[in-house]
Amino acid sequence: MSRRFCVVLLLAALSSAAQAQLRGHGGPVRALVVSPDGSQAISGSFDSSAIRWSLTRNVAEQVMRFHDNAVNAVAWLKDGRIVTAGADAHIAIWTPGKPDPDTVLDGHSGPIAGLAVSGDGKWLASASWDRTVRLWPLAGGAPRVLEGNSQNVNGVAFSPGGGELVSAGYDASLRIWRLADGGVSIHNLPTPLNAVVIAPDGEIVAAGADGKVYFLSPQGEPRGELQASATPVIALAISPDGELIAAAGIRGSVAVIERQARKLGHTLVGPGLPVWSVAFFPDGHTLLTGGADRTIRRWDALTGEPIGAVVVGAPDDPLAAYAGDPGAQVFRACVACHTLSSGEGNKAGPSLAGIFGRKIASLPGYRYSDALKHMNIVWTPDTVAKMFEVGPMAYTPGTKMPEQKIGSAQERQALVEFLERATVSPRHSGTAR
Repeated sequence: MSRRFCVVLLLAALSSAAQAQLRGHGGPVRALVVSPDGSQAISGSFDSSAIRWSLTRNVAEQVMRFHDNAVNAVAWLKDGRIVTAGADAHIAIWTPGKPDPDTVLDGHSGPIAGLAVSGDGKWLASASWDRTVRLWPLAGGAPRVLEGNSQNVNGVAFSPGGGELVSAGYDASLRIWRLADGGVSIHNLPTPLNAVVIAPDGEIVAAGADGKVYFLSPQGEPRGELQASATPVIALAISPDGELIAAAGIRGSVAVIERQARKLGHTLVGPGLPVWSVAFFPDGHTLLTGGADRTIRRWDALTGEPIGAVVVGAPDDPLAAYAGDPGAQVFRACVACHTLSSGEGNKAGPSLAGIFGRKIASLPGYRYSDALKHMNIVWTPDTVAKMFEVGPMAYTPGTKMPEQKIGSAQERQALVEFLERATVSPRHSGTAR
């Protein structure tokens, strides 16, 4: 179809008591952040995409495609814009709803693993495997480069007052950078560090390869530690009130820690093996997790139970008009990137209106990759089915479509039969949204 024909599973309803689960990425969910009002979330994935989700409707509202590799970190800016950073060493700043980034920040020479935004919204910090931290003025201008780590820098966090920036490195060092004078204090911990967060009272919390969570004063003095996992902790989140810490582990569990008591409250079991990302809602006890199974789950961190019923076929469901159609259920993987009627226009991928009989990369007004422009493929039921049989990367080399196959011949047939109806019929194309 196109380099941006991406597979986005919007919802998964597992039973009448199903819980809210967002399925959309073609790879593990590497990064998560919830908007300040709790209505939206941004996820980043190893599939090189980021998705903006409505948490009130449980649907994907926008797929952001720019990066050439995994999206490792995401953030919200104070003005409502979105930041994504990837293993391709690029940082992109987006206005919600726009198909391309407003700004791209370049300077790192290695994968970017972490982002943080200062409390006043003036600075963006990035941690990279090039062993540096960069401090970007969001009003414009060259970044400050903070150097000294001997290995990858995996996480950054601003102090509540914004006067310090804390970084966590795989060289087992926690560094507190004084932004006013450029000074730094170095605090060595017993293990390589993967993540760091800071509480509203300034307490620093870090974790890494030994599965322990370390608590330090704002000046870096040790205050205690807690064994959260028998295996490495790869992501941390702190509730806005600072009461709870979520520590995600490589074995697929998440430890919920009562920070003040230094006590393990609950362990969330089954969020995905491993859990790569965690994020709290503004309410301080609802938690999102994202893992290797490509699923984003919602939890009550106070009870350890999953929460939120899935609603399928709601008025905002773009496939509500096709309820019961087996091909539409297969196509549900595509609705965040593609429309079915010409009146709806393009999304992240081109409209599929009139797809059959059209040469690849030929829809006017859509920007295709150069690799697709030189191919001699005409879309027919057979060529579409073949692409999903062998996979987009094999059938259309150079595509940035996440690698997804439809192994069932019956499902491939249902999909192309649905597309034959939905992309041609005026009635269906006019009611598909």
